[in-house]
Amino acid sequence: MLIVDSHCHVSPCWFEPVESLLFQMDQNGVDRAVLIQMNGQGDNEYLFEVTRRFPGRFAPVVWLRTDLPGACDTLRRLADQGIAGVRLSAAARSAGGDGLAVWRTAAALGLPVSCGGSSAEFAREDFVGMVGALPDLTIVLEHLGGHNRPGPDSPEDRRRVFDLARFPNVYIKLHGLGEFAQRRLPVDGAFPFVEPIPPLFETAYETFGPRRMIWGSDYPPVSAREGYRNALRLALDRFRSVSERDRELIFGKVAMSVFGPRG
Repeated sequence: MLIVDSHCHVSPCWFEPVESLLFQMDQNGVDRAVLIQMNGQGDNEYLFEVTRRFPGRFAPVVWLRTDLPGACDTLRRLADQGIAGVRLSAAARSAGGDGLAVWRTAAALGLPVSCGGSSAEFAREDFVGMVGALPDLTIVLEHLGGHNRPGPDSPEDRRRVFDLARFPNVYIKLHGLGEFAQRRLPVDGAFPFVEPIPPLFETAYETFGPRRMIWGSDYPPVSAREGYRNALRLALDRFRSVSERDRELIFGKVAMSVFGPRG
């Protein structure tokens, strides 16, 4: 089964360089990865360097300041360099009279948006309205439509995030269980989380379906939770009862269709 990690961060000066990620991928049978630029980092050159050094293994998703004049032109230049997508927050808006200008530019360029935010932000009427206004733009909600740690996202806001599945252009990323399940104290051989596990994976499967679900590790922040291996192994185990075809979609094929080569 082709396994694609859709959500990794690499940097020579923050988190970890790409060699650390490659070690985890090779140890755990992960074939390819999507490099998601860190919020606030407008210098995307390292992502391009890594993509050139390891052809066929990585796809770069860049970040840019949407509130600066010329952001749309910047995005067009980045698209010419072969990016796989752009990372925007749910609240990101453009300068000038059209707050959705960068979002519209991404749609025109055929670039998916890897979209971060809290469940409350995704549930806001203005975000829902934007999604409806941009039916040709692929929007991938990061972190199951919320934070990458348990606690801040209310069940009601999570429910409203899953309601976004009614828009066929909205996809959702699922990461490790540690993003929403409470950790237990480390005991030899014990399952690392307090049970029962909140059924967010199952709800995402019921609402979005396997053709709009994408696994990603959130490396290296995942190392402070259950770790890379468990983020993959335990997620695979949660879907042990679904068909092999659906597992192939969730853990590789959908990521390739969204973030793979364009044209």
